[in-house]
Amino acid sequence: MAATDATPQAGLACADPTGDPLLRTRFALPARPATFVCRPRLTGHLDQALGTPLTMVNGSAGAGKTLLVADWAARLRHPVAWLTAETTDQGPGVFWAHVLQALRAAGMAVASEVGSPAEASRVDPRTLTRLAAGLEAREHPAVVVLDEFDRVASREIAEQLEFVLHHAGRGLRLVLVTRTEPLLPLHRYRASGEMTEIRDAELAFTPDEAHELLARHGLHLPASAVQAVVERTRGWAAGLRLCALAARQSPDPHTYLKQFEADHSAVADFLLAEVLDRQAPGIQDLLLHISVLERCCPDLVNALTQRTDAEAVLAALQRENAFVHYLGHSWYTLHPLFAEILRAHLRERFPGLEQELRSRAARWLRRSGALPEALAQGAAADDWEFTARAVIDDLALGQLFTGLRSDDLTALFERMGPDVRGPAPDLVRAARELAGRDVEHGLAHLRRAEEELARDGATDPAAAGLACALLEALAARLTGTPGRAERAAEQALALRPDVPGRLLDEHPELNALLLTHLGCARLWAGRFEDARTVLSAVAGRPGGAAMALPRWEALGHLALIDYLNGWLGRAEHKALAAAGQAQRYSLSQRSGAGLGALVRAAVLIDRAELDEAQTLLDEAAASRLPGEDPVEEAGRMLTRGRLLLAKGDTRAALAAADAIVPAVVSSPWAEDHAAALASAAYLAQGQPESARKAVEHVADRRAACAVQAARARLAAGHPEEALEMLHSLPEADRPGPAVTVRATLVRAQAAHELGDHTTAHRLLGRALQDGRREQLRLPFLETGPWIRPLLGTGRLRELAAGWLLPGPGNGPPVPTAQPRPLVVDELSARERDVLRRLAEMRSTEEIATDLHVSVNTVKTHLKSIYRKLAVSRRGDAVRRAREARIL
Repeated sequence: MAATDATPQAGLACADPTGDPLLRTRFALPARPATFVCRPRLTGHLDQALGTPLTMVNGSAGAGKTLLVADWAARLRHPVAWLTAETTDQGPGVFWAHVLQALRAAGMAVASEVGSPAEASRVDPRTLTRLAAGLEAREHPAVVVLDEFDRVASREIAEQLEFVLHHAGRGLRLVLVTRTEPLLPLHRYRASGEMTEIRDAELAFTPDEAHELLARHGLHLPASAVQAVVERTRGWAAGLRLCALAARQSPDPHTYLKQFEADHSAVADFLLAEVLDRQAPGIQDLLLHISVLERCCPDLVNALTQRTDAEAVLAALQRENAFVHYLGHSWYTLHPLFAEILRAHLRERFPGLEQELRSRAARWLRRSGALPEALAQGAAADDWEFTARAVIDDLALGQLFTGLRSDDLTALFERMGPDVRGPAPDLVRAARELAGRDVEHGLAHLRRAEEELARDGATDPAAAGLACALLEALAARLTGTPGRAERAAEQALALRPDVPGRLLDEHPELNALLLTHLGCARLWAGRFEDARTVLSAVAGRPGGAAMALPRWEALGHLALIDYLNGWLGRAEHKALAAAGQAQRYSLSQRSGAGLGALVRAAVLIDRAELDEAQTLLDEAAASRLPGEDPVEEAGRMLTRGRLLLAKGDTRAALAAADAIVPAVVSSPWAEDHAAALASAAYLAQGQPESARKAVEHVADRRAACAVQAARARLAAGHPEEALEMLHSLPEADRPGPAVTVRATLVRAQAAHELGDHTTAHRLLGRALQDGRREQLRLPFLETGPWIRPLLGTGRLRELAAGWLLPGPGNGPPVPTAQPRPLVVDELSARERDVLRRLAEMRSTEEIATDLHVSVNTVKTHLKSIYRKLAVSRRGDAVRRAREARIL
């Protein structure tokens, strides 16, 4: 019930102890405008005020405190005494004269013996005692709202108010509407649960509330536009209303709200008048100085302002709700709109100071270890030499490639002009160009940086040398130059002792990226085991998100090595692990992103699951970047060619085999597998002689090529020569089932053609057994019609049924769904040791004894095994491991 609704009482006081009139407007509930939005979530919270002696609505200027409480008070069944405080009320006599008048104006009886203060500077204690006693005797509690209570700064008045509140008991419900923490002993009320609080964060408008507010101003905007306005204003009520009023005058309100300049609007006028101008000159200067910061702490503020009291000042501003928000751990931030307006004010009052402040802040932040913020401040100050040098000297260059902050860093340096010279800026330019696969321009910047480093000592030589080595290794990978990658790795190894270990530990991605590039270059050179060594070191290293992209790429390349060696199950396992890394860390599609998909597609082709393979190839093509490294380009070409061949398009398969992969140094395995693909395509065309010529010159280098050459000899009608070739397979190879099954099928066909049917049946049975484990269907489909009658007989039919044949008789291959990942992440060697003993039904204690480790260590390994195998029990772990062929 509004105070103004009460019938005026006879004999109401007309003046305070100073003789000034008591203005009725100070005792009336503020009127709510037509655009006011009722917020039930907050009025519902305020209803708790009826059950607690004290309620505090504490928020910044324009947060909507007063109208919220007025709307709540107007809905109550019982009268509410309302008083809007003034700074002139500092004398206790004046203040209490107004409180008593507020009670009377609301129609609440005040006993005559309470009296009224006669002096402005004091109040008779008996007046307070009688008032408290009268309130305590009320049947219904008196609700008293003191609006703008932050204007009451008298400790004496606060103590008197606490006295009345305490002794009035259930007869008084006091609601304080304030911008600052009142001087009452709030901790006692909080501790006893006798206080209701609504603060700035709760007062902020939600998107739904903002949508209704804008609608009441005639603005009907999509949800995304409303969300954007709420984010920019942080739900600040006055900011939303002022924006709405201004937008309503614009011919395009939607565009205005997206682009409005806070520093040239009514919002700026409000904040400058209500917040900045209320502060002392020294505090105003402090606010202007810290407006350039995203966040600040006392030491940083002292460094910028040459003060020593920033800690107390920031805390006071936060308590006063002066749009300074506490983030925790001594860090504060300004409301974004307030900061925007302050920066404009700073530029107007102190031209040129903003850049100086940002440069000083950048150096302080870098010394404090806050590199991302230091870089942002350095770039905002156009201090590019410092910003680039910080990236190089702090070993942060690798973050341009890892996907964590690559977009941020790329955008940060976009504004760096060509006139900025020096080794650090040129190294950053080289990194950006190479990240975009522009090798020519990247190397030009890199060479200039190396020349500058030889005569410029400003940049840390060891850190700069590591940056050069990383970029050299990447360039070597992209151009297919293994020797350059090896030299870069040697250079990095020699420089590591000169770099602080702390920086190396903070940036594991730098070395991981370098090793990944080295492993890729070695793979291109055909040095599979050397490549596996460095790539395994990257794939097995922890490091969380910082290591995600290097691990992803390393796993993709390891999968390709396994596939090229014929180990399909291992290749698929690593490719799926790579996909898991990408999904877990939401990595963007970058170099190496498609390699795991290519390997999975290649595996599916060998399993004759061609539609699924095509889908994966399409996905890999969608992520393809210009200037891919030759390993991925060759993998894409060969996989595409094999799929085309499997679908019967021999001409397109031959074209794929003849495609040239740009590289400085040719790759032996790429040439060998291209020759094998061409040979298989010629065989499919019925040209065994062309098939022989295409592959025989590389038959002694790789087992897969020797098997393909034997197939060509067999197709030409020379089974003895085919067998002879298979007897002399390259010893350096340790081929997997994808190669050995094909070799066994060639032997079986040769035996069949030579009339040795017993040997043919035996060999075909072995091929079926080995092929079933890997679901290898394509090799059986490639052999030709001779195999079909054999597969329909006895034991061979049983071995083929269910995976190669649909049932006991002949028929087309059975399509199977793409298998789900059996393993989330690769098991370590020690976890495999534990798993093998788990399969032997040993207890935890027995495993610990056998491995000479503690029981707790075994339990830790078991938890890791369960997580990686996506199971929760021992038996399930063993079963899943057998399905994944780990056991």
